[in-house]
Amino acid sequence: MTTGPRKIHDFCWSNMLTPEPAKAQEFFSKVLGWTYGEIPGMGHLLKVDGQNMGAMFDVNGMNTPPSTPPHIGVLIKVADVDATVARVQALGGKARPAFDVGPNGRMAVCFDPSGANFDVWQEKSQPTRTDDSTHHGSPSWFECLTTDPAACVPFYSGLFGWTTQAMPMPGFEYTVFSLDGTPVAGCMTLVPESGGTVPHWGTVFTVDDADKAAALTAEFGGTVLMPPHDVPGVGRASVLKSPQGVVFQVIRYAR
Repeated sequence: MTTGPRKIHDFCWSNMLTPEPAKAQEFFSKVLGWTYGEIPGMGHLLKVDGQNMGAMFDVNGMNTPPSTPPHIGVLIKVADVDATVARVQALGGKARPAFDVGPNGRMAVCFDPSGANFDVWQEKSQPTRTDDSTHHGSPSWFECLTTDPAACVPFYSGLFGWTTQAMPMPGFEYTVFSLDGTPVAGCMTLVPESGGTVPHWGTVFTVDDADKAAALTAEFGGTVLMPPHDVPGVGRASVLKSPQGVVFQVIRYAR
């Protein structure tokens, strides 16, 4: 897991789009311990241990396309957004034209061959996340949940230079992506328990106690989609949904 400024081709930011942002902030502060900072006129920063790791926006805001579902979007750091867009298209994915986000950076909205969305970010004046992914509430793992692993695994490996390792699981195969020898993400076939019916990237948050996180989710109006369960050699995990409809995963890593 990672700490400090994220490397090129690592996951550098998380954007949550949710209805009722004020209620969502209250919910996630109770379950994941987040604190917040204002982005004037736009939304709020998400903080772990005082460190920025993402942002929260109103899914019904004027800058969000109609019918966008509540979700957590992932951003991956790149050296050159425009070159990455060209590479996405050459490898069989799709990408919208890159654009500047003020002086902060340059980004593009991309889709892998199965349609899962991910964004790429070229840092300029705005530093990306530096939080410790081993701490409670921090994003620590990311999963491509897809209908076509055979196409998506070589796509991401070719795009970001991630190395791959197939890990057979009961009833399915899981692929681990690594960056410079450090595991950063996984890929598996989409299943109903993942909290979605279309290919997407899921985000996993470190917690001190997965059972407590699930209990708090239910207590404060959320839904436990997959009860806490042990993942041998990894930790204890659960799939949850906020009262506002945002699906997320939590895990207490094995020590």
